[in-house]
Amino acid sequence: MSQQISRRSALGLLSAAAATAVPLTPFKAFAQDGAIKVGVLHSLSGTMAISETTLKDTMLMLIEQQNAKGGLLGRKIEPVVVDPASDWPLFAEKARELITVQSCDVMFGCWTSVSRKSVLPVIEELNGLLFYPVQYEGEESSKNVFYTGAAPNQQAIPATDYFLEELEVEKFALLGTDYVYPRTTNNILESYLQQKGVAKEDIFVNYTPFGHSDWSSIVADVVALGADGKKVGVISTINGDANVGFYKELAAAGISADDIPVVAFSVGEEELSGLDTSNLVGHLAAWNYFQSAESEINEEFVAAWKAFAGADRVTNDPMEAHYIGFNMWVQAVEQAGTTDVDAVRTAMYGQKVPNLTGGTAEMLPNHHLTKPVLIGEIREDGQFDIISQTSEVPGDAWTDFLPESAVLASDWPGLGCGMYNTETETCVQIASNY
Repeated sequence: MSQQISRRSALGLLSAAAATAVPLTPFKAFAQDGAIKVGVLHSLSGTMAISETTLKDTMLMLIEQQNAKGGLLGRKIEPVVVDPASDWPLFAEKARELITVQSCDVMFGCWTSVSRKSVLPVIEELNGLLFYPVQYEGEESSKNVFYTGAAPNQQAIPATDYFLEELEVEKFALLGTDYVYPRTTNNILESYLQQKGVAKEDIFVNYTPFGHSDWSSIVADVVALGADGKKVGVISTINGDANVGFYKELAAAGISADDIPVVAFSVGEEELSGLDTSNLVGHLAAWNYFQSAESEINEEFVAAWKAFAGADRVTNDPMEAHYIGFNMWVQAVEQAGTTDVDAVRTAMYGQKVPNLTGGTAEMLPNHHLTKPVLIGEIREDGQFDIISQTSEVPGDAWTDFLPESAVLASDWPGLGCGMYNTETETCVQIASNY
């Protein structure tokens, strides 16, 4: 279990300034050689709109703030927003449109791994650049993607350790939406749990389609798992609006966090804002940021967000990932003196920006960040009490808990490879892993 530490003090005005919303600078203040276009690739309709619409709004706020400071390289930043509508093939089409038709210099977007994997062949063919802001299953490192969300060792593994060591869970229900992120994450967790001494028969795995709504039989199966008196815990990789029905069924079945605790990897403040949380108090989520984090820079960010989007709007972890990724991209462009993808990629390595919990995020050679790991307990107001927090953990593109991945490393500036086999000392063609 990672060591729990106290919350950090504020970083001060230098870092907080980046999070303060101010009015837009008039366009005449910018150079007249054209705007820098930033693609925003998030679902605004369909099952994932519950989570992704907020990320679109976050990007609009961040771009507005940067324009208010003079833009970038003396030019205005222009957001180009598209709606891939929770349709995975449409993500690829929209990504191609953003690069070839709209001439975007960079894209910020996707939520699900299936949408990201749909986009990958397009951006690698066209040498585009994507900042991906959501926790994911790892097992990937593309030179055209910077992964600003959590890898499994920055979320799933620490959360599982918390269940094992702090809550003394003995049986595990791994419930996920049926696509690559839950399946790969649960494959890693099954291996990890068995290495920790949990019997295979004490691990229940179930997948449901996007938008699934009838949870009665699945919840009954979870309850039955503990019929022998052993403590059961749920690790949830359920995505999108299916979470609404899942938590409602838990409440209808009279299951409290004391009975069967749930730790979720895709439920944050935004998702809880649409639920009656009175019966969810005590259930958990594992992220790298919560709105309730105590730091001056976070207070500034939350205030700026509410001023921009409305007093009732909440912040969440993927928003912080966009905040970090966007500010790193701005710094890299300024350092490179151009928005050229190859030059910006080179400048990205080692970039550091403040995170919102009071620490510092750094971009690693494997295109992943350093991140603290936080466990939060749901409060009745839809916020989280942070009950565990670690120092910054380097993101691992390839898990140590699957034999085929344990021998792989990613080092783009050093080896020029995202899938380097340390035993054979060869670079594998990573496209074959898609």
